[in-house]
Amino acid sequence: MGLHELELRNFRLFKELRFSPDRDAVTVLLSPNGTGKTSVLEAVYALATASSFRSSAASDMIRSGEQIAEVHGVLFQRERRVQVDLTLTRGVRNTTKRMLVNGQRPQSRADVAGVLPLTIFTPEGVDIVRQGPENRRAFLTHLLSDVDLSTGDIIERFARVLSQRNALLRGLHGELPTSSQREELDVWSRDFCHVSEELVAVRRRVLNDLVPLVTRYYQELAHDNLRVGIEYEQSWSGDLFDALQGALDDDRFRGHTTIGPQRDDILLTLDERDARRQASQGEQRSLALALRLGGHELVQHTRGVDPLLLLDDVFSELDPLRSDRLLHLLPAGQTLVTTASPLPSAMSPAAVIDLSRHES
Repeated sequence: MGLHELELRNFRLFKELRFSPDRDAVTVLLSPNGTGKTSVLEAVYALATASSFRSSAASDMIRSGEQIAEVHGVLFQRERRVQVDLTLTRGVRNTTKRMLVNGQRPQSRADVAGVLPLTIFTPEGVDIVRQGPENRRAFLTHLLSDVDLSTGDIIERFARVLSQRNALLRGLHGELPTSSQREELDVWSRDFCHVSEELVAVRRRVLNDLVPLVTRYYQELAHDNLRVGIEYEQSWSGDLFDALQGALDDDRFRGHTTIGPQRDDILLTLDERDARRQASQGEQRSLALALRLGGHELVQHTRGVDPLLLLDDVFSELDPLRSDRLLHLLPAGQTLVTTASPLPSAMSPAAVIDLSRHES
């Protein structure tokens, strides 16, 4: 499995770009800052997820002054050739995204996730440890989809039920629900509880599988024996339906569901210290890398595929010792690395591409 060819049109600063990374080893994008290295990784990420890791606004990916951006990729899943085409069209109010896989529109999250599993680490990747719970939930959602394609259905059903319940809460405008509104709300609440139970179960299962992998990677990266803890934290206690009933006044005033898996968190610890508040910057960065590498290996073992690994300017954030350790821990398979600095001496890439030589 791997990316064979990438073609961009009016994507970020590129009018046109086409290149072919090595399918089985490390390809380095080595050029000065501002030449679009991260944008190339963003385009690859968009092929795999139909979204950006840099911005929540799809319009940001369209070249300034243009209305349409295109990303085309040729992938290989063992011997099977797969063509993925993503078109972004700027509208008056929003930007539409159209993805085709071998000429057909994907029908579900699983159809997209199954095309190109990938792992990405950026300088902001440490936010999974330092910042709020939304960063950890996003990591877990992406990992669930890559580890087991069937979880895509659970994730989509949860999002749909949560959206319906929130729409009903907004319609109350802070008022007490009528008897018919209360009956409808109870229906959505029970559906919400059912799919929440499924979602939390798969989240817990994946985290349990992740702990020993993350521990090993952390200890090798940081060169110490600190114990890594990964604990799932629910946003409610007791029965979820009862908790929803107890939170109804708050929910109707706020116009959205205030408890549930969409508010849950993951507690990360090092020797029982809260890594978010009590770990050093070096410890946090090593833990963030270990989480990505552990998730990458979990996908390898579970699905028998090598996800594409994207490393955006990672070595500039690491000291020489951690850089060397990371190089020795890089998994087998295709890897794309960006850097504006000289490569670590221990790195032997299969190809080096200078984007400053490509017209933008």
